[in-house]
Amino acid sequence: MNFSVTDETSKLKSVIIGIAKDLGPIPNIEDLYDPISIYNLKNGTYPIENDMVIELNNFSNTLKKNGVNVFRPENIKDCNQIFVRDVGFVIDNFFFKSNILPKRTNEFEGIKKILKKFDKEIVIMPEDVHVEGGDVIADSKNVFLGYYNEKNYSSLYTARTNRNAVDFFKNFFPKKNIIPLHLKKSNLNVNKNILHLDCCFQLVGKKYAILYPDGFSKKEDLKFLKSLFGAQNIFLINNKEMSKMNNNILSIDSKTIISQPSFKRLNNWLKSKGFLVELVSLNEVSKQGGLFRCSSLPLIRNSL
Repeated sequence: MNFSVTDETSKLKSVIIGIAKDLGPIPNIEDLYDPISIYNLKNGTYPIENDMVIELNNFSNTLKKNGVNVFRPENIKDCNQIFVRDVGFVIDNFFFKSNILPKRTNEFEGIKKILKKFDKEIVIMPEDVHVEGGDVIADSKNVFLGYYNEKNYSSLYTARTNRNAVDFFKNFFPKKNIIPLHLKKSNLNVNKNILHLDCCFQLVGKKYAILYPDGFSKKEDLKFLKSLFGAQNIFLINNKEMSKMNNNILSIDSKTIISQPSFKRLNNWLKSKGFLVELVSLNEVSKQGGLFRCSSLPLIRNSL
């Protein structure tokens, strides 16, 4: 069995879905590393573990109903294993192990047994190549890569992918277009932070994109994306929708998408374009700063 993911929207065949069991005690603020989690902890709305377990099981069951083979990580006590997308990602037939925040390195242990079922060796990137799966969005010809390259990179725990990652993938995939997109970052302001590229940009179907225009710090990046897809094929979300993670949906195939029930405007647009929208609530999970794409790690998509 080989890893195989060439794009975001081909038929999903095998995927890892995160788990929320044995997260440990409610963390202190200094233990958190995204502004949404910090906001909810400060405001007494930090999610309850059992509620997230139920939501992720519903997510998993919806995928199974649609013919997807679902793996779940091996449970590690006192470890948050919800956002498996950060831990690694597949491009073509290669699985890349992410160089993630030091606090989170233990999460990879939970998926090791799953990865051993596959024939291909795991790609271990140099230590100075920082990248997480949420910053990687690919189609057959392009790899869109969210990154941050300002002098304060090391002081921002929301900066997860660096310029070295851009150079690494240009060398690794010389025949692909590696498209770096510079993201806005903030450690504390929910409305001004783009944690990953999939919080402001997403591919749907064969020609559409969902886009938060104010997520990019370089105007030329936004201009490029608008030119690439065409205004008629782009759904623009506003700041409130971005902070609720409207971009963070998941395609089961090129015509079927899992989305949050509260994303009314987006869901109506998707339906108007002929998509089947499967509604699953990850409302409690979202209070930790991620949704469907963040909590899923596709291993096989059939590109037919």
